[in-house]
Amino acid sequence: MTFAKRVFLIAGVYGLLVLVPQYFMEERIGRDTPPPITHPEFFYGFVGTAVAFQIVFLLLSRDPLRYRAMMIPSVMEKAGFGIPVVALFLQGRTSGMTLVFASVDLLLGVLFIVAYLRTARASLSVT
Repeated sequence: MTFAKRVFLIAGVYGLLVLVPQYFMEERIGRDTPPPITHPEFFYGFVGTAVAFQIVFLLLSRDPLRYRAMMIPSVMEKAGFGIPVVALFLQGRTSGMTLVFASVDLLLGVLFIVAYLRTARASLSVT
């Protein structure tokens, strides 16, 4: 269970460090990677939803066995960004830097699957 605790703690802290600053970067993102953000409600909605999931990861790190069911949507959260970005990159529609961040998400998603499988063994020994 230590593996799951570490994976979700790292994911939550990393996610907060990457996402929270984006609340203050709307103009810079539009300037550095034009065009400017034309629908800020989508941008802030994405960031807010992603930040909320980082809290889920931190909760999972506290007691992975208790919150094990939340590992399934956690994998989906990582795949929901990672897979589309890979497809967009292959189409030439997003940058290599975005692909780097998506790759981190995909790696974390795989680690979440491993944590889910490992906690299954631990849950069997508890019952």
